[in-house]
Amino acid sequence: MTLTNRLSLFFLAALAAVLVTFSVALYLLAHRHLHRQLDDRLAASAHTLASAAEVEPDGVEWEPHNRPMALAPGAFGEQLRWTVTDDTGKVIDRSPQPGVNELLSEADGGFRSGHRNPRRVNHAGRAWQVARLRLEHETPSPGAPKAGKHRALVVTVAVPLDPVHAELRTLAATLVGLALVILTVALFVSRAVCRRALAPVARMADAARTMGATDLTHRLPASTSADELGDLAAAFNGLLDRLAEAFERERRFAGEASHQLRTPLAALIGQVEVALRRDREPTEYRRALASVLDQAGRLRRVVEALLFLARSEVDARLPGVERVDLAAWVPARLRTWDDHPRAGDLAFEPPADGVPAMIHSDLFGELLDALLDNALKYSEPGTPVAVRVGRDSHEPCVDVEDRGCGVSPDDLPHLFRPFFRSEAARRRGVPGVGLGLAVAARIASALGGSISVATEVGRGSRFRVRLPATNREDGPGEKAELSGASAPAENGGVR
Repeated sequence: MTLTNRLSLFFLAALAAVLVTFSVALYLLAHRHLHRQLDDRLAASAHTLASAAEVEPDGVEWEPHNRPMALAPGAFGEQLRWTVTDDTGKVIDRSPQPGVNELLSEADGGFRSGHRNPRRVNHAGRAWQVARLRLEHETPSPGAPKAGKHRALVVTVAVPLDPVHAELRTLAATLVGLALVILTVALFVSRAVCRRALAPVARMADAARTMGATDLTHRLPASTSADELGDLAAAFNGLLDRLAEAFERERRFAGEASHQLRTPLAALIGQVEVALRRDREPTEYRRALASVLDQAGRLRRVVEALLFLARSEVDARLPGVERVDLAAWVPARLRTWDDHPRAGDLAFEPPADGVPAMIHSDLFGELLDALLDNALKYSEPGTPVAVRVGRDSHEPCVDVEDRGCGVSPDDLPHLFRPFFRSEAARRRGVPGVGLGLAVAARIASALGGSISVATEVGRGSRFRVRLPATNREDGPGEKAELSGASAPAENGGVR
């Protein structure tokens, strides 16, 4: 069932419930009102008939000559049935219609058994409403009443309920017919409204069916109304924009990766082919093998970086990390650079106290090595490269600052993108493939931290790695589950 049909049926069901409730309530109110009105008119007719009797202390006298005048304003006309009886049940006077005695005697039996006044009686296939009025003096005289007078008179009146039932039937038929008309009109109106309201969804579905995996330029039609459907279209188009950007990034990554892999492979194969063209001296073979080994090492580093960068964000997160004191761990890592020609330019500035952090030692070492290698490449020999450990807003951080050429503002948005190399780096002939800072950013993200850069052209750069805050009460060396990795800053890549 379509959404339009479901919404229409829900609307019709709600409307039908409202109409049924309203109709039943209106019918019950009309039923009560008509019967109360009938009772009031019936009581008025009884009192009108009673006006033909004279009530005195010595008895009640029925005066038939006053009856026609008393019945003249009657509300029911020929429908009214009545009798006047004395206290023994003897009929003194009655209406001229046939069957009056049987009807009112049947009602009299109900009154004697305790039925309420007025009461309903079914007689001769019709429903009647019967009321009774007793006439007697409040303080009657002792002894037998005089001739022509009675101790008490009972006036009994009855009218058929057919007019009331006819009105109620008319009302019920009107309510049912009106409800059916309203529901029919509501059916067409609700379907039209639902179709119009859901038309943007249908257009979105049609547009989505035309989209393919090879063409991500299409977007859902934007709704002109500022409602939930407009928000849905905007959110879906935003998702498509991010997917298109991710696909483009992956395509560019694959193209650049293939180029970076072909270069060392071509050099390696060329070295081997040259060595195999003729017999050579052992020293030449050793020189060729050394060149091959160098190209193979470069190829291995590129492959390892590509494999790490190719992992998804979820896969790149680490299952567990180790709590270490960066104030002691960083200088120990710097000692691995003692054989580097510029080891003397590395300067560690120790913090005032310990800086505990949750890291993966091997990967964080690769991150620090990438930042150090980047700083040494882009600074002149003899200029210091400062390494600091501290806190930034209660979060552990490591800074690597050089006094090199800096990064131009145009290159900052691309600095951490794989294979990105600035024009300045190409002009200076700085070796590299543009993967170091990309790997560093991915490692920082995997550790739940981030990496950022503050730079000034001609005066150097400072790279800061922030790590999640740790609980100081945890003991050193304890293992902890990593959670909440944040994405690296969008201003980086190898220069």
